[in-house]
Amino acid sequence: MASSYPPIIRVIDLETTGDKPPAHAVIEIGWQDVALGKDGRWELYGEGGNRMVNPGRPIPPLTMAIHHIRDEDVADAPWWHDVARPILDPWPRRLALAAHRATFEEQFCTPALTRGADWICTWKCAMRLWPDSGGFSNQFLRYWRNPEGLVHERGLPAHRAFPDAYVTAHHLRDMLNQTSVEQLIEWSKAPGLLPRVRYGPDRGKEWSEIDDDSLATFLTDRDEDIRFTAQTELARRHSGGQIRQSLPAQDTLF
Repeated sequence: MASSYPPIIRVIDLETTGDKPPAHAVIEIGWQDVALGKDGRWELYGEGGNRMVNPGRPIPPLTMAIHHIRDEDVADAPWWHDVARPILDPWPRRLALAAHRATFEEQFCTPALTRGADWICTWKCAMRLWPDSGGFSNQFLRYWRNPEGLVHERGLPAHRAFPDAYVTAHHLRDMLNQTSVEQLIEWSKAPGLLPRVRYGPDRGKEWSEIDDDSLATFLTDRDEDIRFTAQTELARRHSGGQIRQSLPAQDTLF
């Protein structure tokens, strides 16, 4: 019976007590599926949903101020390991999991809970596919791109698990209709390729615009995304032109 259903990528969003497990824990998980249709196009699929989770510890005021989930809201909720696996592993239809800045979700959604699923990071992929955007947060992309079919009220409030997953799913759908699942996974496994310089005298410039001495200062930066981007630009200069990226049916990036 499972074969009668389309293959899906499940978009995940978490709200947590903080960003460093095991000291911090999940308090809400939201999801929205994106499915491959018979016409070969990807579309949102199903209603998605969310589940509250008892984190087993108090929720700090700092994070409560972001998502507005209180201790009393999760006091009677189930534990993470009782909730996670059925949501993260809708086997056998799931091709991959996705999240915006997926490295955060991956800390809590471990391979044991996901059956070793591949992840797509829509933040990293957005920088590859839409480098002209003025920002790459989930909500900035929402208003910059205005994705077709996104119901404004359904994507609110921001910083709650289902609305954020719902917004991310629209970005993912458009990415999948622009390039392949395999390419998105490949980009997601690498550090982020930043379209513009983040700080310093060259802040806001494209990497191709800065001189060699300035570029050299970024090659040993503590931020792996900056290092990776500087190294990629250096390799492009040494190759005498653009570094091409393989894209099924498309071959543009920089």
